[in-house]
Amino acid sequence: MHILFIFLDGVGLGADDPAHNPLAAAELPVLTGLLGGRRLLADTPRLETERALFIPADACLGVEGVPQSATGQAAILTGRNAPREVGGHWGPKPNAAVAALIERESLLARLAARGRRAALLSAYPPGYFTAIGTRRRNYSAVPLAFTRAGYRLMDLDDLRAGQAFSVDFTGHGWQSELKIPDVPVLDPRAAGRQLAQMARQYHFAFFEHWLTDVLGHRGTLAEGVRLLERLDAVLGGVLEAWDDEAGLLILTSDHGNLEDLRHRHHTRNAVPALAVGRARAALAGLTDLTGFAPAILGLLDGPSAPAAVG
Repeated sequence: MHILFIFLDGVGLGADDPAHNPLAAAELPVLTGLLGGRRLLADTPRLETERALFIPADACLGVEGVPQSATGQAAILTGRNAPREVGGHWGPKPNAAVAALIERESLLARLAARGRRAALLSAYPPGYFTAIGTRRRNYSAVPLAFTRAGYRLMDLDDLRAGQAFSVDFTGHGWQSELKIPDVPVLDPRAAGRQLAQMARQYHFAFFEHWLTDVLGHRGTLAEGVRLLERLDAVLGGVLEAWDDEAGLLILTSDHGNLEDLRHRHHTRNAVPALAVGRARAALAGLTDLTGFAPAILGLLDGPSAPAAVG
């Protein structure tokens, strides 16, 4: 069994309003196909299709206030009600209490203790490691969980070798924004196929896509539509290369944001929880962000078999 977890920061289930919700305006044939013709919207109920299970998941966790990245991601990664345990929603980066919860209860720490192969397939540029080393920047919840569990972060060399992926999946942003010319550039569908192939090398592979939250805070509707349509193409490539019998694909978010561009803030909307593969029944009881970690641990709790490669 191998699991690929695609995490989309800041994507909730909003109104069917194409003037303000990119998820209502974008052409997303892969996602709508998985959902039997439905879109990722607030009125889409829990449903199961031939290949996928969709659940609107609560990101508020019974805590007053607007969900934030650090506690939302900590809830996903630990299976604990992070905002309740640390006294409220917190973000974007973990404070001491959130960091301690992640270090103590992380899914990654438990997988490492069981000898499972895990990787964060997001590549980080040289400047990121310099900023972390000089303490000009702190880890967000996801890289914190991986590094505290003993897994290394992927870098430029991994990206060049095709072992990791840029935040836009394709590598184009590393050339256009970071001015690093010698990185491979893939079309979205090819990037998705490669992502699926890389995930087969691990029991648990995670990809963090934070551009969705950035656009929710300061992007335009047109930019949101373009981003989502590229993401849909990537997902199409993943599904082309995905073996539903051998693996489970999970896609979710930590809080709402991008789905309501009338303002620049997070929302209290439910977030999508999408599972593809024969093992999707493991998530059938999920209702909120705390349901992912126990389901994943349950699936990977058996005897450790070598992960397939290629």
